[in-house]
Amino acid sequence: MSEAGMECAKTIKLAERRVFSPSFKPLYNEGMGLVEQAAEYLDGAGRAEAKKLTRLAATLYAAESMRLTTRLMQIASWLLLQRAANSGEMTRDQVAVEKSKVRLDTASSQENAPGWDELPEAFRALVRRSLNLQALIRRMDDEIYGLGAPAVPQPARHLNPVSDQILLLNTAFARG
Repeated sequence: MSEAGMECAKTIKLAERRVFSPSFKPLYNEGMGLVEQAAEYLDGAGRAEAKKLTRLAATLYAAESMRLTTRLMQIASWLLLQRAANSGEMTRDQVAVEKSKVRLDTASSQENAPGWDELPEAFRALVRRSLNLQALIRRMDDEIYGLGAPAVPQPARHLNPVSDQILLLNTAFARG
């Protein structure tokens, strides 16, 4: 092996060290806590606040709520897979295959979108926090699994995205 190749082999990936060590727990707790906070907000105060919005803001709120929920389910799926690998329930190869089903690119409306400023501040804060967490996890994922790594070929399917998430969660929790 060349000297340059040996240097690459010795390179420490900080994201990999964080994910596959006890220091993963705070990130996991942050992500799952955000999922819980968003669910509580959307089912409680958010529902009441949404009823007070103008038609334009209410439409944006509905669309952004779906994006937020989707983003958080993808984040939770990624975190659960990493936790399964960290605890030895799944191999890294199994995680890599399953994680190919996780999308860490759920976009959001721009803050200059019409009606954005009318959205409740608590809701906008949840959206910003979810986007920041998604960006962090995406960077970690790129570092651990490689940017542009070849995707595992998947058969063409036209299933409900919720079914895909349920399958992914079942896989993450499956015990051998």
